[in-house]
Amino acid sequence: MRSKRFLHAEQSALDWRPSGLCAGVDEAGRGPLAGPVVAAAVILDPRKPIAGLADSKTLTALRRERLYDEICAKALCCSIAEASVAEIDTINILQATLLAMRRAVEGLRLPPALVRVDGNRLPVLSVRAEAVVGGDATVAEISAASILAKVHRDRWCAAIDVQWPQYGFAAHKGYGTRAHMQALREHGACEHHRRTFGPVAAALLASQGALQPEAAAA
Repeated sequence: MRSKRFLHAEQSALDWRPSGLCAGVDEAGRGPLAGPVVAAAVILDPRKPIAGLADSKTLTALRRERLYDEICAKALCCSIAEASVAEIDTINILQATLLAMRRAVEGLRLPPALVRVDGNRLPVLSVRAEAVVGGDATVAEISAASILAKVHRDRWCAAIDVQWPQYGFAAHKGYGTRAHMQALREHGACEHHRRTFGPVAAALLASQGALQPEAAAA
């Protein structure tokens, strides 16, 4: 399956030859019950510092949106990639996350000499890489990647909410909130739900059980 990739046209033009570039990589969307898992890779420009980079989870939505635009405008290059729900259900969420990370790195228009990945697992890459636990809070490149991935997935949730308003994706971002679980029981799963995830399977089973007495009465 071809990778889904979003590349930023507003990346900085180069007037110098970089060497030893470092790319930061992070993901968003491992825990939700629906939607793709998203990964981003970013190579920052040391000549254009960005103030306020931090773990995306510690920032407000408005601050993330503003930093997203600034990162896209100032970074040497950045890439956002996805692994689809079908891929998640086929190869599991961990492998799908690593796949999205690899796609993000491969989407960079400049080859990094080093890739630093948030967490303790690494995707298979053709360049040197290291895992950095807590890197989204301590490594600027990873912080930038976490912001791009989070904003991209939140925008996906907002767009899908228009198509499937009964699930409330814009509010819960696909996580298993009480409202989301109730919607699953009432409406079943839509095409974006991860059917191999236990809560989705349990909600679907419960909804089928609730329908059985009605079917018997009919």
